Amino acid sequence: MGDVATIRNGIDVDQLVGTIGAIQSDPALASFTFKATTTWLDGTHNTGNILGFTHAGEPDTGRTGSFVLEGDEPPVLLGNNAGPNAVELLLQALGFCYSVGYAANAAAQGIEIRSLEFQVEGDLDARPFLGLDGPRPGFTALRATARVSSPNATLEQLQALCRYVQDTSPVRDCLTNPVPVHTTLEIA
Repeated sequence: MGDVATIRNGIDVDQLVGTIGAIQSDPALASFTFKATTTWLDGTHNTGNILGFTHAGEPDTGRTGSFVLEGDEPPVLLGNNAGPNAVELLLQALGFCYSVGYAANAAAQGIEIRSLEFQVEGDLDARPFLGLDGPRPGFTALRATARVSSPNATLEQLQALCRYVQDTSPVRDCLTNPVPVHTTLEIA
């Protein structure tokens, strides 16, 4: 009889532990470069394409197709609501990152998740984006609310896990610490 994988919260815990062990043995395996392409369509409407990424210096071949996203603005910001705007996608990215971190780390700790939801909101003043004086052009505050239900974890375990997920979230880290951004313009 073959080994049966330990699946908790939809996470293969044995694979997670194996991945951690492999990275401990070879830290280069922790290196990723993710990519996205945005193409302007019309007005404030754009389409985004996410295909591959590089892992440990090698292109990933596991994806057979790309993820296509639509981006736009609401009519009050000159758009047609063909998709979420960029700052809404940023909020969603934080929620996605928290959710992945919570589910995977809960699985590793033996915590079963019955339900999990993150609501993320942010305050933004559009004046600087429009060329007017005002506060910074980005969010001035973000708030995330987690709602979790577990049949086998204590309140203290769930709270500690929430703190850990925040401390280890790549998206939260990008939002709370300066990240160098280098932009190159190529004229076609």
